Amino acid sequence: MHIEPGLVDGAKIALSYATVTAAGGTALYHIAQAGRQSGIASVALRSLIATAGVFTFFEILPHFPAGVSEVHFILGSTLFLILGAGPAAIGLALGLLIQGMFFAPFDLPQYGMNLTTLLVPLFALHEVARRIIAPGTAYVDLQYKQVLALSTVYQGGIVAWVAFWAMYGAGFGAANLVSIGTFGLAYMAVVLFEPLADLAILGLAKSLKGQGSALVTPRLYA
Repeated sequence: MHIEPGLVDGAKIALSYATVTAAGGTALYHIAQAGRQSGIASVALRSLIATAGVFTFFEILPHFPAGVSEVHFILGSTLFLILGAGPAAIGLALGLLIQGMFFAPFDLPQYGMNLTTLLVPLFALHEVARRIIAPGTAYVDLQYKQVLALSTVYQGGIVAWVAFWAMYGAGFGAANLVSIGTFGLAYMAVVLFEPLADLAILGLAKSLKGQGSALVTPRLYA
């Protein structure tokens, strides 16, 4: 999902400052909500877990170039279901920043675009979860079709944002559109894997009976 250096440059990159500012404001709202719900210590612990997870997803799990970008197993819906939207947002922001600062400094100019691409689908995922998961349903009790829907929203959002940045930066030429399509087809294959990972982790959480733990979102069990 990384935007390649030079794809969006010059004055055009200013748009990413606006989008990431808006995404950051929404992230602060979710962080504040999480703090009121479970306390700042819990949010901090979950954010650390999310940051370590995101860094692992980017640097250790397999990733490969496809079309205009790269395919990564980000497991965004997993982070959301286990840790909550606020800590997941912090983890995505810090994990991406650490990767850029220490392993891929050439990605730092694209940080605003890349972070927008990660965060906006996360917030869309939160809104979809509110609509398709009945009140009072714990995340450990979700069905496959619900988890699949959440994963599809997140991964589809990433594809949509990468396509937007690619067309915004390089136009609507045939070669660019083919490259975008190649990326989209490759990335949506993640949708087949992520729900299985989500269900496996949710199943493990259910077996651990860790209700009340500060290390997970309260909605995981409640």
